[in-house]
Amino acid sequence: MGRLKDKIVLVTGAARGIGQAVSELFCEEGATVILSDINDELGQKVATDIGGKAEYHHLDVSSEKDWEETSNYILEKYGKLDVLINNAGITGFLETSGPHDPEHLDIDSWNKVHSVNLDGVAFGCKEAIRLMKGSISASIVNLSSRSGMVGIPGAAAYASSKAAIRNHTKTVALYCAEKGYPIRCNSIHPGAILTPIWDAMLGEGEVRKAAIKGIAKDVPLGTMGEAKDVAYAALYLASDESKYVTGIELNVDGGILAGSAAAPSQE
Repeated sequence: MGRLKDKIVLVTGAARGIGQAVSELFCEEGATVILSDINDELGQKVATDIGGKAEYHHLDVSSEKDWEETSNYILEKYGKLDVLINNAGITGFLETSGPHDPEHLDIDSWNKVHSVNLDGVAFGCKEAIRLMKGSISASIVNLSSRSGMVGIPGAAAYASSKAAIRNHTKTVALYCAEKGYPIRCNSIHPGAILTPIWDAMLGEGEVRKAAIKGIAKDVPLGTMGEAKDVAYAALYLASDESKYVTGIELNVDGGILAGSAAAPSQE
């Protein structure tokens, strides 16, 4: 307990899934957490349920104006920001008309996914750098994905946006180091984490159970992960325990990217 004592944290996409798990865990570890989302009703409920030093603030990450307003609010109230968790993201399956494969992709759907996933991270990093100069030890954690490291034929925009996050993270890390800012920047790459973002692909009832079982079969550790598995990874990168870690990509995927699924047979 207390690994984030007295740190001011902003979490995007905090109303559910990984963002919610991060917010809950960080509050337990002593941080003041500003939860943000576009789902104000659910976001406010999560913040109220957490209690303590949690509060909710509306933020559409695809809007530069929203980012500026949010960062001004944080600067006025707290005077600095110590940790940013750039978590908000969409697959586009529910939020756009699609299609999302590379042959037939719809450009409006492509742009929508990138505006949330990539522009949102770029705006967040930009504002965080401004706010974090007043911190003694600050950390930006960008949520990329396993999909940012491998091709996803049916989700070209999502995969492209997550790959760009991976690269932008390294650029931000090196930029801050070059400028002598007290800011580290790292990315997390979740894979097969059971969160609401999977709902459109898993279905319901017995179909959902069968789909989860099928996915788990291809994970070396034999199960889908939980949002809290990612939250604990974010906790390490947010804390001063990782003070010598910047520009890395941390996989939280049950071993998928280790490549064991393609290992030769022993028979």
